[in-house]
Amino acid sequence: MTTPPSVQDNPSKHRFEFASQGERAVAIYTLSGDVITFVHTLVPEALQGQGVARQLVLAGLASARERGLRVVPRCPVFAAYMRSHPETHDLLADEGRTLLGL
Repeated sequence: MTTPPSVQDNPSKHRFEFASQGERAVAIYTLSGDVITFVHTLVPEALQGQGVARQLVLAGLASARERGLRVVPRCPVFAAYMRSHPETHDLLADEGRTLLGL
């Protein structure tokens, strides 16, 4: 039995990755001190419509919480998720709050 694909952090490439069906979806970030900035999420066409972007967002935010990092959601996917999920607002850095208009 194969385990379902999951999101992995690839710190050397500054991105969270989800690989399935020979395709790779990524959430790219930068790290500066205790602030993680999510800059771009890319999901190949073959993986779209399967909740992959959401899995990348959830993994990225869970990792930030675990590591005590503040979040700046420059990526529209992360921004939209965080805007509609108030339980994530405690993760926002000041710049992130400004971006989301909070």
